[in-house]
Amino acid sequence: MLTETTTRDLPEPPGLRKMVGPGVVAVGIGMAAGEIILWPYLTAIGGLGLLWLAFTTLAVQFVINMEIERYTLATGQTVVAGFSRWWKGWGIIICLAGAFQYVWPGWATSGSTVFTYLIGGGDPVWITVATLVVIGALLSLSKVVYRTVERVETVKVVLTLFFLAVVVVFVISLSTWGDGAKATVTEFGQIPDGITFTMLLSAIGAAGAGGVHNLVLSNWIRDKRYGMGAHVPRLVSPITGQEEASGNGDRYQFPLDETSMSRWNLWWKRANVEHLVTFVAVCFVTIGVMSLLAYETLFGRGDLKSDPSFLRIQGDIFEAEVGTWLKLLFLAVAVVSLWAAAMGLLDIIGRLASDFLRRNYLTDSVRWTEPRLYLLVVWIEIVLGSAILLAGFTQPLGLLIVSTCAASVVTLLYSILLVRLNTKDLPAPIRIRGWRLGGLLLAITFYGFFAIAMVVTQLDKL
Repeated sequence: MLTETTTRDLPEPPGLRKMVGPGVVAVGIGMAAGEIILWPYLTAIGGLGLLWLAFTTLAVQFVINMEIERYTLATGQTVVAGFSRWWKGWGIIICLAGAFQYVWPGWATSGSTVFTYLIGGGDPVWITVATLVVIGALLSLSKVVYRTVERVETVKVVLTLFFLAVVVVFVISLSTWGDGAKATVTEFGQIPDGITFTMLLSAIGAAGAGGVHNLVLSNWIRDKRYGMGAHVPRLVSPITGQEEASGNGDRYQFPLDETSMSRWNLWWKRANVEHLVTFVAVCFVTIGVMSLLAYETLFGRGDLKSDPSFLRIQGDIFEAEVGTWLKLLFLAVAVVSLWAAAMGLLDIIGRLASDFLRRNYLTDSVRWTEPRLYLLVVWIEIVLGSAILLAGFTQPLGLLIVSTCAASVVTLLYSILLVRLNTKDLPAPIRIRGWRLGGLLLAITFYGFFAIAMVVTQLDKL
């Protein structure tokens, strides 16, 4: 199923500062379960020997994410829409994978669990249900949804970086920094004892972004008016907004003349810088510092459980060694981080599914506009997530492992599809080539190895 391509001029790129946003949203949503729970937990039980894997994953994701941005910059169309031009089944598979990945409310439940530590009690299940409803209301009433999500995630990132600066000064010792640097170099490629391939695949899926999270960079840069996305109306609330995201199947192309190519090169350069600084660098710092913090305070303890209770232990250590203020700051940052991530994840699946459904099945529908489909999907996710919790599936770390393993598998799938998309469906002067093509092939090998290893391990157990 191929769609019509319309020729339009490529807009003049704005200054780099005005382009900042999509990377912040991506890191704001991604900087949660992995950085606060999964990677610190792995460090607490296995030491610093896995930092190499976190940093390798971020490098791999940079290559993948920029290929996602390349297609939308050049066409104004999301990569999922691009995949669906060949076969609608790709879009269906990715949407179902995304629904499975994020229907488990592990992020919101983890935030609620930590919130009970902060206030001294309460039922995490009902707190989570209430939180999901509040998030749904905020997304429903946002005039331009992207702006709301960007502002929330920006506040979260700033608050988290402030906390990291505090613990660098007051908690992490020079010897721990030395241990981290040494382990990253000398233990590269090694897996610490006690770490299973399932846990590794989960950690990879939780390092930075993962799964359909990366794919929605297409939607965010389109709403930020990157490149040819400037020709596509933004996603808004059908309650308070006036614009409507495009529901047709068109994609755009720009003339390959000297002016357009000069603009393209500048767009591409600034998009890379924006993502490298706001996403990769911030994730690198966050995973690194939070892992060092877990090593400093928790490594070697025999009383750690596979749930967020280790965060309470960590908070008590902060209180004893530095002061109550640091414990409260730590728990508050964790709550804000996890709840803000929950908002972003609902936004992700809403965008993914509404864009696909509108473009492929409801193009001519007057009733089912993309904003209405978006809100329908968001509220269905809220209802399903609440039902899962009320049915008794409340173990946050277990929910997170399910979600992040699914993220790694779906990342493998669309990385393969990206090779064809950006070699066959783009004009020769702007398609993927050289080291970036090699990097994408390495990314496929990377995710494929760990996914296959996990499957083989589970079959051996059976």
